[in-house]
Amino acid sequence: MQKKHILRRSLGAAAAAGFLAVQQAHADVPAPVSAAITAAGEDAATIGGLVLVVIVGIAAFKYMRRAM
Repeated sequence: MQKKHILRRSLGAAAAAGFLAVQQAHADVPAPVSAAITAAGEDAATIGGLVLVVIVGIAAFKYMRRAM
């Protein structure tokens, strides 16, 4: 019985923390900050794409060398 009570209390605390986190996520962010975050996300996507191309190129080169 004690374990059920502890489990229920911890689940309630987790739900409350999740609810509070959602409430804080709706805070108003200034427009310049939002624009900077968007620009940083675009830069990260570009860099990630380039890294992916390099990894695929290396794998293809290794595959071709093994085939010879």
